[in-house]
Amino acid sequence: MDTSRRGRTAQALRSAALAVLLTAGALNGAAPDAQGLTGRTETPVVSSGPVMGVTESAVRVKAPLPAFFGARPAACDWLSYLRYRSSDGPAAAADADRILVAQPGILEGAGAFDSVARNTVARAAEQGLHIEFWALDRRSNCLEDHTGIESGDQHAAVDYYYRGRPVGGRTFAGFAGNERLGWMARLGIEQTVRDQYELLVAELPDPAVRARKVLCGGHSLGGVVTGYFATADFDGDRATTADAGYRQCAGYFALDTTVSTTLGDLSGSIPDDTNLPDIGLGYGVVQAGLDSGVLPRSLSAPVLLNPETMTLLAVAGLGAVRDPDGGADLPSYLPSGANIEATNRFLFSKDAGAFLTGSPAVKDFRLTNAAVLGALMDDNSVPLAFLQSSVGFFDGGPVADKSFPVANGGTQQPGLFGTAYKAIPDRPHGPLYTWRDYDRVGDPDDPGYRSADGTPFTAAGKEVTALGELARSLAEQPLDFTEQYFPTKLVTDLELAGSPQVKRLVAYPEGLTARPVLTVLAGDGLLAGRIPADLHPLVADGYQHLDVLTAAPVQNDGRPEPVSTALTAFARAPR
Repeated sequence: MDTSRRGRTAQALRSAALAVLLTAGALNGAAPDAQGLTGRTETPVVSSGPVMGVTESAVRVKAPLPAFFGARPAACDWLSYLRYRSSDGPAAAADADRILVAQPGILEGAGAFDSVARNTVARAAEQGLHIEFWALDRRSNCLEDHTGIESGDQHAAVDYYYRGRPVGGRTFAGFAGNERLGWMARLGIEQTVRDQYELLVAELPDPAVRARKVLCGGHSLGGVVTGYFATADFDGDRATTADAGYRQCAGYFALDTTVSTTLGDLSGSIPDDTNLPDIGLGYGVVQAGLDSGVLPRSLSAPVLLNPETMTLLAVAGLGAVRDPDGGADLPSYLPSGANIEATNRFLFSKDAGAFLTGSPAVKDFRLTNAAVLGALMDDNSVPLAFLQSSVGFFDGGPVADKSFPVANGGTQQPGLFGTAYKAIPDRPHGPLYTWRDYDRVGDPDDPGYRSADGTPFTAAGKEVTALGELARSLAEQPLDFTEQYFPTKLVTDLELAGSPQVKRLVAYPEGLTARPVLTVLAGDGLLAGRIPADLHPLVADGYQHLDVLTAAPVQNDGRPEPVSTALTAFARAPR
């Protein structure tokens, strides 16, 4: 994969050429709006990433919701996805050799697939295979406003989202409260899989193409969504199977998940302090509560898992993209507020005492922009397993064990907190803490930090994701990495899978095994050791839950990234 200046220039020229073609309507079947048609847009995306030979665009397809959903923003009658394809491959998706269609996990957006999509498309092209990778965005992401991030300035982004200051003449309308989310009360598993079906039919109208070329899959919760898609009956007549979900796919892939119709071990990754309703109430009572607004229509929690604080991940990514080694002022520049304060304390407290008193606070430490992002996302720092990636380690000063919310070396709720030892800078107002990237862990100048019990915090074999690539995925994608408004009904539907209202959606249970399946397991992720052996999973050693999406194209040992390599081999297999 060419990472030279010549390669970057060529990629920029290809992107510019694509923009011209899209504007002129010259891509056969790729830009109906440009040809005077309605209901579809495709916008080129330019990336500063190192993987060459991949063309990315953001696609929107009009797909109005049924009237019973009620009033909603006009943007929410559109479906969106990120389209990745070989720059030297065919322009029309139907002419590609294979099309991988990926459903996101919980609190996850299409931007999270950026690295694995690029790696897979490029890897396949090296082997003469022109594939596409479509990263789907959930419909509810229509509520997100990217203006602040798109400014490219971290201070402008903070001012836009948290101080009401305009950017480019636009003022942020504020984070949506439950009263503005009434239409999401019905946005559950049934509509989610129907959205995927309608998108596939619109983009690939020939059913034979879908059945022969499309590989359906997802990450985390996306594996369960894929299971419901595979078993769905989209025309309401079980005697006709041309519309059956499994007939739209030539195979399935599962990234740190399984293709199934049950949450299983994934349910243990949802923090206890979310506003998820008590499913013991029963389907009808839960639905009535969502309809009335008595129950929250979007999943959230006081710490990190809410729109206000999830936005911070993209803001932090922006700083790490623009000036990774520069001293960060984000912790002190942010305005004070209950959600931000609780999040800072939870993520950056050495022990319970520091959490309760707020001292020392994150703004008492000198950190680079890269170190701030690492502290928010690395498995040796953030104590939420579903947000963990392996991007390196702190550098530049002494560290200590992070024993809050759980102590290192314990076995308490590994599915929620993860198993990696957690560390935290130990000298407030002291040295400038920097970030040692994944491929420098284990180098001769690595201090080799250890826990108080003598256990190394990390090792080269445990670090797989480049922090710069993670930052770009967070800050440069037109569709977010994270998800600010996750539909509560999607989780309650899956938790109530045994109810008649949800069981009826599994029209063709044989669909789960009707196609070949690739299962990829993060060796240190949410499901480590708990996927049935008969699924013959590929285990990516040292990977955390997000690493199956974010890992660098070349690993510490010089080998190609295993997830994209496996997806490429799966795509090459005859169908």
